[in-house]
Amino acid sequence: MDKFLLQQQVLERLAEDLLQAEQAVRAAHETATHKENIAENKYDTLGLEAAYLATGQARRAEAIRQAMASWRQFRPRPYDASKGIQIGALVCLVDSDEKQQLLFLGPDGGNMKLISGAQLVQVISSKAPLGRAMLGKCEGDEVSIQIAPIRQQFEVLRVQ
Repeated sequence: MDKFLLQQQVLERLAEDLLQAEQAVRAAHETATHKENIAENKYDTLGLEAAYLATGQARRAEAIRQAMASWRQFRPRPYDASKGIQIGALVCLVDSDEKQQLLFLGPDGGNMKLISGAQLVQVISSKAPLGRAMLGKCEGDEVSIQIAPIRQQFEVLRVQ
C-alpha cells in the first residue's frame, strides 16, 4: 500500500472539509450581519448567535488549514524496526477476537477513514491514545489502551 497516496487522500479530504467550513463561515456571517437580524430587544439574539457560529466556524477553518500544512510537510518514511513504530507507519493490528484493522499514523488533524483498494484504513494521530500506545512498538508486540473502564489489547501483526 502506498503511503504517499494515502497522504494525498488525506489532503483531498481536508480540502473538502475546508471548503465546507469556509462556506459555513460565509453563511453564518451573512446571517449575523443581515439587516433583518438586527436585535429589536434584549431577547432577540439570532444575530448574536450567528456571530458566535461564524467565529466558531472560522476557528474550525483555521484548524483545518493548519492540519493541511502539517500533512503537506509530512514525509512518510519506510518502517525502521530498530526505531519501532513512528509517525508515517502503516500498522496492522489484531484484537483478541482476531479482528484486524489497518492504521496510518500521521500528523494531527487527519483523523478519518480512507479506502485504499478494497481495504479500510483508519488515519490517526500520534497524540491519539492508540497512536501514543503504538509508538516504539514492533511487529509481535502488544499494544493496550484504557478507554473508560475497558482495557483494549491488540497485537501488532505487521508494519510498513
